[in-house]
Amino acid sequence: MFLVEGNKIICELSNSNFKIKEIFSIDPQKLEFLDAPSTHVTDNELKRLSFLKTPKDSVAVCFLKQETVLEDQNVQLVLDGIQDPGNLGTIIRLADWFGIEQIICSEDTVDFYNPKVIQASMGSFTRVNIVYCDLVRYLLNTDNINIGTDMEGESIYTFEKPAKINLILGNEGNGMREETERLLHKKISIPRFGKSQSTESLNVSMAAGIILGQLYSGEK
Repeated sequence: MFLVEGNKIICELSNSNFKIKEIFSIDPQKLEFLDAPSTHVTDNELKRLSFLKTPKDSVAVCFLKQETVLEDQNVQLVLDGIQDPGNLGTIIRLADWFGIEQIICSEDTVDFYNPKVIQASMGSFTRVNIVYCDLVRYLLNTDNINIGTDMEGESIYTFEKPAKINLILGNEGNGMREETERLLHKKISIPRFGKSQSTESLNVSMAAGIILGQLYSGEK
């Protein structure tokens, strides 16, 4: 099981495949519409239950989702060794914003049930399918075009999005591993317009937002 914190995110569970086991809340009446047992707790009890420094109004204990079959979608994000929970949560939220329904993760990518991931995704985890797998094996057999970022790659501003694409994002410090890079069909880059050389790279979730914004810029 895993925890979901705050009424706003807990309410997102009602339209998802995630099942709530129990809710602990300082005001259970606000969540009466959810089909789950609830228990009233004090502020101090909520602090003991919560992973947050400043707990929200409620904590829900939820069952893990059953593993799903991996089937290619036309546009997918592929994460190779992402370690920061905040980055994964933000990337899930970006996927949801752009209507991307599936993220494929290497087996060493941070667990998306991590409380910080759940919190950073702001409920988007309920609408995006997250699959962990042997990434090299998957990329060898996918029908999608494997696209990765590289400083020497084609500018994202001239790149034309294929009909079926895997956008691969690498580890925060090391980028994608060599085995993954060898399976790329195309490399793209975000051109630097500033003159400062002290900024060596962009945060991975920031880069994802820029790339997705450009890839979808011609669509309505």
